[in-house]
Amino acid sequence: MIETYIHQLDIAYLSSFSTKIEKSWGYLFYNENQPTYYDANHANLSSYEGNTEEIINEVIDFYQRKNIIPRFYLTHYEKQEAFLTSLKDKGFRFEEFESPVQLWQRNVEIAVDPKVTIEKVTTKNMQAAIEIECQIPELGGSIREKAFKEEFAQECYTHYLLKYDGVPCSTACVFFHEQNARLESVATLKEYRGKGLIGQLIHYIQEEVKKKNVERFWVFPINEQVEKVYQKSGFETIMNIKVGHAFLGGKSVEEIRKGL
Repeated sequence: MIETYIHQLDIAYLSSFSTKIEKSWGYLFYNENQPTYYDANHANLSSYEGNTEEIINEVIDFYQRKNIIPRFYLTHYEKQEAFLTSLKDKGFRFEEFESPVQLWQRNVEIAVDPKVTIEKVTTKNMQAAIEIECQIPELGGSIREKAFKEEFAQECYTHYLLKYDGVPCSTACVFFHEQNARLESVATLKEYRGKGLIGQLIHYIQEEVKKKNVERFWVFPINEQVEKVYQKSGFETIMNIKVGHAFLGGKSVEEIRKGL
């Protein structure tokens, strides 16, 4: 049941900023306005039934016709040696991640910092939030601006901006889908890290989520260090999902996160 919740939430989240085409083996996601945004442009593959060559060729042809680099996000691929070999034979690079899945399980009381103010993002303060997120390599750098604006235009997203001594320095957003909420785009400017601002922001957002018709509040940290940050705010790791990324060009996700 937990995997079903996660899968449905993930597909809904991806569909919020890209067009989805359902296939027998998974989904094709694309957004021609943001061709370099990986999450918006990839084949999301979860079933390996059918002809391996046909699936790979279909994906390559689909994205190349749109002038988008072909890529796959893979789950349950560990025993699919023939499929992975075919990808590599066609020139795909490959990387894999252990992706923790965390669920908010407990309230954590914190002392509110009087220098901190938190507000919802509006048209008046949106540019300040965008400028913060565009400085974060893990969020894609400058390509984040278009994605931010697309999210902001949708009711399923709520964005937040934290100011320290009046200076905008942290952001986060929540994606809502049915009885689920997902914490995304948590970011703090480098010079303001180490002040506990993320904890302040998450605590505020948790109080906001309580007011909604939400049964489960999720977060998907990108590494163990971030996972520990969310644990301090009452999120518990309930499982780890192994994700494969095969790509026919461009940088790996690891390279982007490291700013390479």
